Amino acid sequence: MTGRERYPERVATGGARDGGPGPGSAGAGGAPVDGTARPGAGGDGPEAPEAWRGPESPVAPRGPEAPAASRGPESPVAWRVPDALSARVPAEQRGSGRDDVRLLVSRGCAVSHHAFRELPGQVRAGDVLVVNTSMTLPAAVNGRVGGERVVVHFSTRGADGRWAVELRAPGRAGVTGPRPGGPAGAVVRLPGGRALVLEEPLGPVAGARLWWARTPERVPELLRRYGRPIRYGYTERDQPLSAYRTVFATPSQDGSGSAEMPSAGRPFTAALVAGLVRRGVLFAPLSLHTGVASAEAHEPPYPERFAVPAATAWLVNAVRAARGGDRAAGGRVIAVGTTAVRALESAAGADGVVRQAEGWTDLVVTPRRGVRVVDGLLTGLHEPEASHLLMLEAVAGREALRLGYEAALQERYLWHEFGDVHLILPDEERDAPNCFSNEW
Repeated sequence: MTGRERYPERVATGGARDGGPGPGSAGAGGAPVDGTARPGAGGDGPEAPEAWRGPESPVAPRGPEAPAASRGPESPVAWRVPDALSARVPAEQRGSGRDDVRLLVSRGCAVSHHAFRELPGQVRAGDVLVVNTSMTLPAAVNGRVGGERVVVHFSTRGADGRWAVELRAPGRAGVTGPRPGGPAGAVVRLPGGRALVLEEPLGPVAGARLWWARTPERVPELLRRYGRPIRYGYTERDQPLSAYRTVFATPSQDGSGSAEMPSAGRPFTAALVAGLVRRGVLFAPLSLHTGVASAEAHEPPYPERFAVPAATAWLVNAVRAARGGDRAAGGRVIAVGTTAVRALESAAGADGVVRQAEGWTDLVVTPRRGVRVVDGLLTGLHEPEASHLLMLEAVAGREALRLGYEAALQERYLWHEFGDVHLILPDEERDAPNCFSNEW
């Protein structure tokens, strides 16, 4: 899930365009924003916690062109992603299949390069891969506000049946740009004689991007009939909805899903999953529905709906208990994607025990907070301004992260949702140098 982190233009397949983390907190039916994961949803919330406006990205760019928010003495390296390293089409259109991408492996400070199909050789029997089963929705729909054409991006379903939406301004060749949200009471006409009504912003009214809206029809049905995938302007062309869904995706009972693909799981195929199972690797499902992130501002993650089933909690706890205090002696908990980290860590108590949980989470994983249960992470390559890099630093350590990204740039790995992937594992050799430094 990397596309939303960089490009101001968006494109919606078939007409106008993609997004990421879910909506903010204010408004009835909104998500709690108090640093906890609560069962259920609802109620008003205060402004984003101070932790959301945290320190700079651990590998943010420096120089006069770098955004002010991402500059500072804490950034250990200076780097940028050349446009040529943007993956513009899915892997199966560049090569022989979804799994025809490269795999960068970081074991502590050691870096190695592999094909993703070699993943079974990089993990071991007893490891648990925690996967996000949220299904990507065709979340972009054309509409009109009065005589103005807009593109509606459906972000997240609230507990009261309303949906958080963003209105975008369509441009040339399907590219969309930012548009002021609201006003309250505005009627957005949709295809088929349908309409939605903007009711209140998520957060302060001034500059509000996302608004709670009510529609007289079930939104999943509306999206099935008239929606298309949200995508980013760096992609070469429109893709079918199937290109934005992973092998783990399963429909939810209420039709909810993700506005943005949980893309770390995209390279997996049924054959590769079977090969991992034969090796003794375990799979633990959970869900976290991502919403529409800002393509113009590098916002911290919004609250999102998640669910960690009892069976997943039990499996993760059992694997951790079986190895005792020696991580090298047993299975490891490896999250597939930053969404899986956020959901699983939201269900983990201060005692490190994972419990069944469902509702909204506003957890932001940073090096200060750390991780309680996740040992490793399989993820895409993220932009230097991305808040996700703080989560990666919490798992890998700053020096390991820096070395990994320098290697990715040197070896010309591909970025974004159709690009290559990065497996972060702990260094379990007792005599290896310690590169796990999270000093700010």
